[in-house]
Parts: sequence; C-alpha cells; structure tokens
Amino acid sequence: TLSVYAQGKLLKSYQISLGGEPIGAKKIEGDLKTPEGLYYINDKNQYSGYHKNLGISYPNDQNIVYARSLGKTAGGDIKIHGLRNGMGFIGKLQRWTDWTLGCMALTNTEIDELYQAVPIGTPIVINP
Repeated sequence: TLSVYAQGKLLKSYQISLGGEPIGAKKIEGDLKTPEGLYYINDKNQYSGYHKNLGISYPNDQNIVYARSLGKTAGGDIKIHGLRNGMGFIGKLQRWTDWTLGCMALTNTEIDELYQAVPIGTPIVINP
C-alpha cells in the first residue's frame, strides 16, 4: 500500500505492485527488491517508458557503501510509475502480482493523480 499524507493526515491510499522479490529491502542492483527507508522524490518524468513516473532518491550513501562492501553496485532508477506505455488497458489487474524490477507501480489514472499532487523534494518513507 502506498499511503499519502499531508501534515500528518492520511489523504489517500493506493494498492501497488512492487519488485518481483518484494520481501526484504533492496541491497544490490538486480535483486528485484524495492528499497526501504527514507528517500525523496527527486524527479518527475511524463515521457518515460511507463505512463509517467516519480523518481526516488535511491541509492543514498548508506546503500552505496553497503553494496560496495559486497563487491556489487546498489542499482538505481527506482520510480513510482504507471503501466508500461501501451499496456494501460491492464488497469487494476497489474496488482495481482509484484512485477517491477524494484519500483512501485500504480494504475495510469492513479499515477496521474499522484504526479500532479507530489512536488520534487517530497519525503517518502518506504516501510516493509
């Protein structure tokens, strides 16, 4: 569930899909996990391969250091996004499975709403 708050008040919740291996926090590139922790919305892209996206500030310094300690890279390019372009007809059916590479996916209508409401710099807490 992705929950949107303003001034401590819950405004809306969305059912989402996560990375294909949703249990546990993202540690390295390619692990199909979604990051956990405090990040920020650092980008907005209305022309992506998916119906709009909000960029997440993953990896942070701690993520990078940990991945390097394993001899790996932390990965990146984590987004909150809609469906792949041309696949919008799937709609809410996308929620039946966790299918992203580590992103958080919504329906196109939902990302339209969130994209309009959330400015760059907004903090995002990703909890298990």
